Amino acid sequence: MIRFNNSTIAVAAVVVMVPALAGCGVNAIPTKEEAAKARWADVQAQYQRRADLIPNLVATVQAAAIQERTTLTAVIEARARATSIQITPETLNDPAAFAQYQAAQGQLSQALSRLLLTVEAYPQLQSNQNFIALQSQLEGTENRIAVARRDYNEAVQDYNTTLRTFPTVLWANTIHGGSEPMQLFTATAEAQAAPTVSFNLEGGAQPAPAPAPATSAQ
Repeated sequence: MIRFNNSTIAVAAVVVMVPALAGCGVNAIPTKEEAAKARWADVQAQYQRRADLIPNLVATVQAAAIQERTTLTAVIEARARATSIQITPETLNDPAAFAQYQAAQGQLSQALSRLLLTVEAYPQLQSNQNFIALQSQLEGTENRIAVARRDYNEAVQDYNTTLRTFPTVLWANTIHGGSEPMQLFTATAEAQAAPTVSFNLEGGAQPAPAPAPATSAQ
């Protein structure tokens, strides 16, 4: 007769349980969490690419001696705010921090849009090859940002759904009890209206005041 001791039984139980647990999705939560974090790294890389292009853009516009100092200052200040706020993978589930980061990046997008609209009043800058190249790179980067944000949102939606659906919700409440939903990018208030400028023949182009934010009924 074959006799089994406790250690043999324990090892056998582990051998049987590991595939069973894997089949029930116990690994789905960390796998999808890491995928979402990877997509977040892509978002940050594109935002950093944009931030790196801005100093050269500002220098090129300044060299053209245009009079839109307020617009340039707005871009410089918006860049400083956007680069000072960092979201780590560990804080992607912090709604307040994420909202602050998104707002800062949205303000920079608006400041850049106003600057690029403003310089349309300056033919000498529009024919500047360095400016043309920088403008093209910025436009390409904005497209990359949009794609990276979309891919991140899809990964986060997949991960968040995993935390709430059966059978993985069982692991979310037990083995992976510390897992929290991640934040999604949403359309900001600034993104709802395109930036506009009004042209003054004597002073160049002046940014139009930003529309007042809509107030909700109490």
